[in-house]
Amino acid sequence: MISRVIIVFLLSVIAALVTLLAAGTIFALVRPQGAQALFTLDGSRRESLADWSSGNDVRVFSGLGRLRVPLSNSSVLILSIAFPYPASDTAFTEELAAKIGDFRTIAAGYFSALPEADIIQIDEDAAKLEILRRFNNTLRLGRLTALYFSDLMIID
Repeated sequence: MISRVIIVFLLSVIAALVTLLAAGTIFALVRPQGAQALFTLDGSRRESLADWSSGNDVRVFSGLGRLRVPLSNSSVLILSIAFPYPASDTAFTEELAAKIGDFRTIAAGYFSALPEADIIQIDEDAAKLEILRRFNNTLRLGRLTALYFSDLMIID
């Protein structure tokens, strides 16, 4: 039925995959906790929070609360946005607190302006990048490096 060559080939492929998975697992266990990513899907080098903070205390700003954004298709998007910031920079922390209303307006404006076709399949990465760019355009005393979405859901 199945020739011996095919069986040997399939067993070789399975052995190679098992070896690759074992090596990757061992490598992941040996790497330090905050190690930099070896590569990213878009080819860019991203900073880790450890690199970004330079040893300073990093906190996550979640003061925007839960946003409820009416969308163009009469549904409602519910979303929470958070981002890391250096806690030791008091002036920047105060600026972030003062911009809460602006940040909420920017995020709500972005999502409410989405075409109906884009609402069904929201590209989170593109949304994060665009909102991050808009947030940073309003800031004067520092820059944000990442955004985190949670509670992202659309209610019809």
